[in-house]
Amino acid sequence: MGLIIAVVNAIITVLTYGVIIYTLLRFFMDPYHPSINALGQVIEPMLAPIRKHVPHMGGFDFSPLIFIIVLQVLGSILTAMLRGIR
Repeated sequence: MGLIIAVVNAIITVLTYGVIIYTLLRFFMDPYHPSINALGQVIEPMLAPIRKHVPHMGGFDFSPLIFIIVLQVLGSILTAMLRGIR
């Protein structure tokens, strides 16, 4: 069971860092750069449902922040459930 928990935590961590890196690269690099396009193909489908429900406020896009919070909460719940299965 410990291996499954470690894999879940690793996936949550990789997705969190991926969203952070993608968001920072979008601010500082050309929007048509290949690395942004590659990350965007993975990250954008996860952010799109949040963007539909949360509009831009004052020019800021809060969907990455909301996604990271939801991802961390779901990861914690899933980890707690897996620990309780023993």
